[in-house]
Amino acid sequence: MQGKPVVIGVAGGSGSGKTSVTRSICQRFSDKTILVIEQDYYYKDQSHLPFEERLKTNYDHPLAFDNDLLVAHIRELLAGKPVNKPVYDYKIHTRSKKVIPIEPKEVIILEGILILEDPRLVDLMDIKVFVDTDADLRIIRRLMRDIKERGRSLDSVIEQYIDSVRPMHLQFVEPTKRYADVIIPEGGQNHVAIDLMATKIGTILAKNRKLK
Repeated sequence: MQGKPVVIGVAGGSGSGKTSVTRSICQRFSDKTILVIEQDYYYKDQSHLPFEERLKTNYDHPLAFDNDLLVAHIRELLAGKPVNKPVYDYKIHTRSKKVIPIEPKEVIILEGILILEDPRLVDLMDIKVFVDTDADLRIIRRLMRDIKERGRSLDSVIEQYIDSVRPMHLQFVEPTKRYADVIIPEGGQNHVAIDLMATKIGTILAKNRKLK
């Protein structure tokens, strides 16, 4: 690896298209260049709580995340050291005993709804992106995903959206837009914005490689 890794934060509401944007950026580079770290993997360990208590976790609140560990891992990667990324098990609502070993790469993409909410994470980023998608599209995407991929019922998805997802978005996610360097409307469908992002990343990589 040449030089200090470039750290990119990709934030936005649930269903905004963060993953599509990240995937589109990654497709423009080789697998050896980009490392993606999902904030969802860093939900706090809840093994000390009874299962019934774990069910009450609000996964859209900043306190649900173990940002201390995430910050420590980013700093380790920036120092050229490997880390073990945790795995969260949604079936038992706590952290799995499994970990995923990851090595430093030239570009680190941090993806998550609240990746711009913690000043410590923001300070580590070279580029901050907010994927801005209308609420009606976000809820439709979330409905389709949770029903198809997670076996959820329509009523349960709507109830969760009204009770926690929407209020947490308005209170914590939406305000972080002000910290973004780049705002991408409509997520992965915005090919012009993604092309510009890829060009910027390529420019930074070329500069870093020259500095080696």
